[in-house]
Amino acid sequence: MTFASRLTRTPIAFDQDSGQEARRRFADQPPEIVDLLAGAAGSSPHLRGLMDREAEWLREALATGPEAALAGALAGPEAAPLSGLGAALRVAKRRVGLLTGLCDLGGVWTLEEVTGALTALADRAVHLSLRALVGEEIRRDKIPGAVAQDADRGAGMVVLAMGKMGAGELNYSSDIDLICLFDETRFAPDDFHDARAAFIRVTRRICAMLSDLTGEGYVFRTDLRLRPDAAVTPVCMSMDAAERYYESMGRTWERAAYIKARPCAGDIAAGERFLKSLTPFVWRKHLDFAAIQDAHDMRLRIRDHRGLHGAICLEGHNMKLGQGGIREIEFFTQTRQIIAGGRDPDLRDVTTVGGLTRLAEKGWIPGEVAQELATIYRAHREVEHRIQMVHDSQTHDLPTTPEGFDRLARLCGEGDTAAWRAGILDRLHRVAALTEDFFAPDAQAGRDEEALAQLSDSARDIVEGWRAYPALRSERAVEIFKRVRPEILRRLARAAHTDEALVQFDGFLRGLPAGVQLFSLFEANPELTRLIVDIAATAPGLAQYLSRNSGVLDAVIGGDFFAPWPGMAALRAELTARLSEVADYEARLDTARRWAKEWHFRVGVHHLRGLIDAFEAGSQYADLAEAVVASVWVSCCAEFARKHGAAPGRGAVVLGMGSLGAGRLNAGSDLDLIVIYDADGAEGSDGPRPLAARAYYARLTQALITALTAPTAEGRLYEVDMRLRPSGRQGPVATSIGAFRAYQQDEAWTWEHLALTRARPVAGADDLAAEVEAFRADLLAAKGKGPTVVQDTAAMRARLHAAKPGTGAWEAKQGPGRMQDIELLAQAAALVTGSPARRVEAQLRAGVRAGWLTAAGEAAIMAAYRLCWRVQAASRLLSDTPLDLAALGEGATAFVLHETETDSATALAAEMAARCGAAAQVIAQRLATSTGDNNGKSLDAIE
Repeated sequence: MTFASRLTRTPIAFDQDSGQEARRRFADQPPEIVDLLAGAAGSSPHLRGLMDREAEWLREALATGPEAALAGALAGPEAAPLSGLGAALRVAKRRVGLLTGLCDLGGVWTLEEVTGALTALADRAVHLSLRALVGEEIRRDKIPGAVAQDADRGAGMVVLAMGKMGAGELNYSSDIDLICLFDETRFAPDDFHDARAAFIRVTRRICAMLSDLTGEGYVFRTDLRLRPDAAVTPVCMSMDAAERYYESMGRTWERAAYIKARPCAGDIAAGERFLKSLTPFVWRKHLDFAAIQDAHDMRLRIRDHRGLHGAICLEGHNMKLGQGGIREIEFFTQTRQIIAGGRDPDLRDVTTVGGLTRLAEKGWIPGEVAQELATIYRAHREVEHRIQMVHDSQTHDLPTTPEGFDRLARLCGEGDTAAWRAGILDRLHRVAALTEDFFAPDAQAGRDEEALAQLSDSARDIVEGWRAYPALRSERAVEIFKRVRPEILRRLARAAHTDEALVQFDGFLRGLPAGVQLFSLFEANPELTRLIVDIAATAPGLAQYLSRNSGVLDAVIGGDFFAPWPGMAALRAELTARLSEVADYEARLDTARRWAKEWHFRVGVHHLRGLIDAFEAGSQYADLAEAVVASVWVSCCAEFARKHGAAPGRGAVVLGMGSLGAGRLNAGSDLDLIVIYDADGAEGSDGPRPLAARAYYARLTQALITALTAPTAEGRLYEVDMRLRPSGRQGPVATSIGAFRAYQQDEAWTWEHLALTRARPVAGADDLAAEVEAFRADLLAAKGKGPTVVQDTAAMRARLHAAKPGTGAWEAKQGPGRMQDIELLAQAAALVTGSPARRVEAQLRAGVRAGWLTAAGEAAIMAAYRLCWRVQAASRLLSDTPLDLAALGEGATAFVLHETETDSATALAAEMAARCGAAAQVIAQRLATSTGDNNGKSLDAIE
C-alpha cells in the first residue's frame, strides 16, 4: 500500500499562508499527501521547519513508504565516527520526528506504532553513543581488561531505559529516563575505581551527546534522576550498590518505575540479570494493597508541587499530571500491577494499555473500565503529541488562549473547537470518576462514634484495647485502621452474637504481627471485612489461623476464589508450574507452603459459608494433599538427584494410605504414606555423592517427609505417618517392590491387608504405580478368601474399642458405630469380596453385591457414617480439640447444627446415639465370630 492510501485523517491548516506554501512546494505529490503536508505545516511551526530542512528526504520517504523510511533513518548514523556521531544522530532525530509526526497526524500509524518508532530512535541513539564512547575509553586504556570488541556490549556497562522509553511509549517530545550501571564482578577489586571512573565519564558524555543543543538541534533530553538516591550517588554506579539500595531503602515509586524498566544498550545480559535480581523488590509475594496509599500520596504531592488542585479548567490544564490526565491512568494501572503482579506474572505488562487489558482478563478491574480507560489513554496521548508538535516543546499543558486552542484543534483535524474542547473535558472527568475512588476511598472519620454506639460497654472496652496491639504499632497502620475500623465495627454489630464475634475478632487482631498490609487490604476490599467477621463469629480456630497466616487472604481477592473447584490434575499442574519458576530448593518448599495454605483456606471458607458440604470438602482437601505430595515429590527427586545422581532402576512410587488413599480428608488430617521402589538390579546411583540403592531410596523418602513436615518460615505442609509400611516402625522407610510383594503375600497380618484396601498411588513413576496397583488387586482377591479374615477383623475391633473407646456425646471418630468402626467393616467388605474399591460407600456396596452385607445393614451403617463425617468435618474445621458443643460459641454451634440438619445440641446427641447404635449393632452381628490375634502389632498404626 502507498503512503497516500493509508491516510485515514488529515489536519487542518491554522495558518493558511504556511499551508499554501506547503501545497506549492509539494504540488507534485498525490492530493491526499498535499492536504496532509499543508495541514501539518499550517498548524505546526515545528513540522514546517522540519519540512524545510528535510524536503528531499521527505520526498524519498513518501515514495518508499513509512516503514522503509524509518529503517533508513535509524541506520543512517551507524557508520558515523565519534567526531560526527552527534551530528548524525541529530539528522536521524529530525527525520524520525518528521516521519512520525506525519504518520501520527495522518492516521498512517497507530499510537503504539508512533511511540514505538520514537522509542526505537532513542534505543538506537543510546546504543550508538554508548558503543562509541566506551570504545574511546578502551582505546585510551581506561577500562581495565577491556578490549576493542567489548565496546559493542558496553564492556560491562548497561543502560536501563525507564518510564515511557522502557515501555516503548515515548511521546513526541519526550525526554528519556535512564539508569546507568556497570557489572562490578567483571573487575578485580583493585580495578573497581578505575572502571567506575571510566563509566561515569561515559555516562556524562552520553548525556552531552544526546542533550546538548547545537546548530543541528538535539537528540533527546536525558534524565538520570531515577537512579538510587540520585542526590548523592554518581551518575553510573555498580549493580551491587544499586541492589543493596533497593533491598534496604527502595520506595513504592521506585518499584513502580521498575515495572517498565528494560536494558536498552550495553551489556544487555547483565542488565537482565540485574532486573531479575530486583524481582522480589518490585513484585512482592503477597498482595500489596499498601501501595494504593503510597500512590495516592504521590499524586497529592505532584498536585501540590504543580498547583493542580481544584476543578478542571482546560486553559493551561496539564494533560499528563493534572486531574483526569495521563498519569492518573498510569498510576491506576501500575498500582494494580504492583498489588497483584507478585502473585501473577501475567500482569507484568510494561505498557499501559497492555496492563489494563491483563488486569481486566484476570478480574482485577471490570472489562468495560479497562476498555474505556484504554480508549481515553490513547486520546489523551494524541492530544499530548499535538501539544508538543506545535513547537517541539517538552510541555503537556493545554493552551491558555482561544487562538492556541484553535491551532491545536486544527492540528487534530477538528474544525469545531468548542466541540473538541467538550470532548477533552468529558474524558478528563471520566478518568477522574473512574480512578479517584480507587486512590482515595471515602473517609470513615466521623462514622466511628456511630459504630461504637451500637456496642455494649464491655465490647467498647475491648475496642479501646486494640491500640496496644502489635499490628497497630506504626503510625501508618493506625492511620489506615482508623479508616477501616467503622466498617469492621458495623459488621460486628450486625453479627447474630455481637459480643462473641467481637471477642473472636479481638483474638484475630491481637495475633497479627503487623497491620499495614492487611488493613490496606480491608480498605481496598470491603467484602473481606465481612468474611473476617463471619469467620470470627463462627470459627475461632480458623480466625486464629488467619492471624498467623494473613497472607492467605490474598487468594480471596485473586479473582477465582469462588470459582468452581479445578480438580486434582489442575491443582498439580498449577503447583508444579509455580515450583518450576523458583530456582532454590528451600524457596520452593516455602512456595509450596504458601500455595497450599491458600487453597486449604479456600476449602475451609467454602465449607463454612455453605458453598460446599462436608463430603465435597473432604474430596477437595484430598485433591489438595495429592497435588502437594505429587509436586513436592518431583522437587525432592530433582534436588536429591542433583546431589546423588538419578534414582537407580525404575524409581519409586508414593502410596497414599488411609483417608488420603480413600480420597477424603478433613481440615486437620495428617497423611499416611508408603514409598515403594524398584532398583531393577542397579546397585546404586551415579552422581557427585553416589549412594547404594537401598540407602538412596531410604534417604529420598526421608527427604520427602522432611519437605512435607519441616516447619519453615512459612510453616509446615502436613504431618506424615509412615507406620503402615511393612514391619511398621521397625521396617525401612522405603520398601523395595520385591520385599513388599513377599511381605504382603507371606508375612502381613489381616489388618495390613485391610489397610491395603485403601492404598492408592499419588506420586512417582507411572509404570511402577500401575504394577503396584495390579499387585494390590490380585492380593486382595487372594487374601480375602482366607478363613480368618472376619475373625481377625472382629478381634481388631475389640482391641480398638478397648484401647480407644471414644468419649463424649459428639465423638464422631472412635467408638462403636462411629467412623473408625464403620471404616473397618467397609475394608473387611472390600477384602472379603476382593473389591478394589477404596471409599466407604463403594466398599460397603461391594459387600452388598456379594451378599456379604444386607441392603438394610448398609443403609443403617451409611446413615451413621454420613452424620459422623459431617460432625467430624465441622469439628476439625472449627477447632483442633475434641468437639464440645457446650463450649463452642453460638455461631460455631449454629454451623454444626446446620451441617447435621438438627435444631439443637440435644437433638444432635440423640440422633448420633440412635444412628451409631444401629450401625454398631449391624457391625457386631456381621463380625460375630471368635476373636483372633494381631501378632502384637501396635493399634496406633491402625487408626
